[in-house]
Amino acid sequence: MIYSEYINRETKGFTDILDITDDIKKIIERSGVQNGIVTIAVSSSTSAIATLEFEPGLIADFKKALEDIAPVKGKYAHNEKWNDGNGFSHIRSSLIGTSKTIPISSKTMLSGVWQQVVLIDFDNRPRSRKVFVQVLGE
Repeated sequence: MIYSEYINRETKGFTDILDITDDIKKIIERSGVQNGIVTIAVSSSTSAIATLEFEPGLIADFKKALEDIAPVKGKYAHNEKWNDGNGFSHIRSSLIGTSKTIPISSKTMLSGVWQQVVLIDFDNRPRSRKVFVQVLGE
């Protein structure tokens, strides 16, 4: 069986991190799948899907690490070509990735106790993001 749904979210940009774990759990429940996989994907070159412990300290650490790797005010050839100022967001999205696949057993995502699924928007302005969730299994 294959079951698909979208999650729509408004984001603030600049590494806005939104916990979408409960939405995914509800989609798995509606799917009727007992055992299989769930794939979560965002169609965007300036956002990402990740898993992390969704707590203020780690979120601050994560944002700082990304700023060290791909600073907002860095010099990017992308910005020079397109003059849109979001070269950093494309780099961050590429490093983190735009999808995750997680196993399901007995209608439950096999993720850690402190592991949440998050949508991260790196762009330099607010956006409407559409996250595709597909459940595959029996």
